[in-house]
Amino acid sequence: MTTSKSLSDHRVDARRRQVGYSVSIAVNAVLLVALLGWPGWESVPFLTDDFGRIIGWVVAALVAGIVANAMYLIADPPIVEMIGELAIDTFGLIALVRLWQVFPFDFGDSGIPWSTVARVVLAVGIAGTAIAMVVVIVQTALRRRSP
Repeated sequence: MTTSKSLSDHRVDARRRQVGYSVSIAVNAVLLVALLGWPGWESVPFLTDDFGRIIGWVVAALVAGIVANAMYLIADPPIVEMIGELAIDTFGLIALVRLWQVFPFDFGDSGIPWSTVARVVLAVGIAGTAIAMVVVIVQTALRRRSP
């Protein structure tokens, strides 16, 4: 038997998820505008011209986030979320690996090893994204097996 309290809770959870999806779309859209429009990635002082070699992957990751979250606004069953999260993570992982390979950063001589810090952050991002992909796959497999 379903109580009105549990139905109300379900509606609140759905609204919260929709707000989260909408915020994610807005953040990714703002980042896209900042990278491609105003002020543009060229205005970031520590990015070199080599960033132009990998910007397509960064844009693809942001667009994947927008598309997936837009899909979730329409319907967010677990299989749709799994596909969306894997798409976002895949493009994000490729972008992170390309950032590592090209390393389009120039932090100058500030006395702080910013290049090392950036490499560590990229390594953590790469490892975290790969782990997240495995978790999504395992959770989905376990969810499909449960009665």
